[in-house]
Amino acid sequence: MARELLAPVETGFGAILARERTLPLCIPLAGLFPEGALRRGSTVVVGQGAFPGTTSLALALLSGPSAGGAWCAVVGAPDLGLVAAAQLGLDLERLAVVPWPGPKWAVVTAALLEGFDMVLLRPGGHVSSSDARKLEARARERGSVLAVMSDGMGDGWPGTADVRLGIVAGCWRGIEDGSGYLWGREVDVVSAGRGAATRQRRARTWLGGPLPEPVDAGHPVLGPGDVVAAGTGPQAILGTGRQAIPGTGRQATAGTVLDVDIAG
Repeated sequence: MARELLAPVETGFGAILARERTLPLCIPLAGLFPEGALRRGSTVVVGQGAFPGTTSLALALLSGPSAGGAWCAVVGAPDLGLVAAAQLGLDLERLAVVPWPGPKWAVVTAALLEGFDMVLLRPGGHVSSSDARKLEARARERGSVLAVMSDGMGDGWPGTADVRLGIVAGCWRGIEDGSGYLWGREVDVVSAGRGAATRQRRARTWLGGPLPEPVDAGHPVLGPGDVVAAGTGPQAILGTGRQAIPGTGRQATAGTVLDVDIAG
């Protein structure tokens, strides 16, 4: 009888531990990870890929944990735009930035992994296998997540990353008939890795500002997490504020998923 009474408690405790082992992701990127979340102790490499957008993709990766209350840090990115970071959903009150770590960038990153839930690193110069292994080990020991912005599809990081992300294709939006303003880009992101992440996954995601579409005030405004079918191809919104959904006359707020295509 005592065992039967304890069973629900043990089950609930296990569920709590499972949640504590991961950090949340913004909806458009969740399908690129086996658990739909960032596993604590893991390393994620954001590669340059074939289309620009590494920094935006890295900030989008950081936005989920930050919006969920995690403490985050960015090392070695002096050109980081805090306004853009806030627009992508990062909580600036829980964000530490070390723009110029100097030649001791590996030591600085290791120290931050001790106390922060997630650290985004842009290495300063050549990365040795020894430094990569030490930082990955530190993340595993402390239960934090190490994210690295690297050249190529993760080729510039000599460690054994759990998941590698890269933008393999994309197109800019906004220039019509050879003139106009660039207001965003639609990109194809691919993930691959080791273990449960071995199978390649692919998602089309929107990176940029508001979509310049006329909005019918008579239509309801969609909230974060609402799913709708819109447009001619799979896409997802990243950003902040109300955004028009093409072809619907409706608006979407930050985090609304239009459609995400995950390919095996």
